[in-house]
Amino acid sequence: MRPDAESDDRVAALLRDRLRAADEEIETPAGLWENIRSTTARPRPAVVGPRLRLGLAVAAAAVLVSAVVLGAWWLVRPAADNPSGPPARFGTTVTVFNAERPCRPLRTLECALRLTKDPYAAYTAPGNSAGRVWHGDRLAAACVVTRGTLVTDESGITSTRWYLVRTRAEVEGWLPGVRTRNTADVRTCSASEVRNSP
Repeated sequence: MRPDAESDDRVAALLRDRLRAADEEIETPAGLWENIRSTTARPRPAVVGPRLRLGLAVAAAAVLVSAVVLGAWWLVRPAADNPSGPPARFGTTVTVFNAERPCRPLRTLECALRLTKDPYAAYTAPGNSAGRVWHGDRLAAACVVTRGTLVTDESGITSTRWYLVRTRAEVEGWLPGVRTRNTADVRTCSASEVRNSP
């Protein structure tokens, strides 16, 4: 027998013992049987209060569970690739985040983070640099690609999200999702926006 199977058997035996002990502690309320016998002799009322309350509670629980499931789906649903109407370019702000604490107050080349030209190419590929940003920079974001190249930051956080952004100096590029702790809703980029990006 496997060691984990022995452990499962011990846990099951302990649980059975606790359930049996709890069952033995349950006492029948005084006068319960007399009350049952007397109600069977009387005619039943047309509306059963506890049953109706139980039914309403079950219905309310079902509605609540449905609302939670629908809300969770709404949060994680894939966004449409072709949003209706003209997109509002660069209408959201994202803030640059550097995982390396010593670099956060510095605006040196060593602490600069890269904006890329292509969210599907390697982040550090030669020729895939559109510009530099630093921790705390606020960038205007146009849209997001959710399945770009996987990037891992210095603290081990990974993401395949890439934001099409513009700096205050009007430099456009793609910011990896690990380089921001974005809390704003950014729409999904259309295929033409990805093709026509820097």
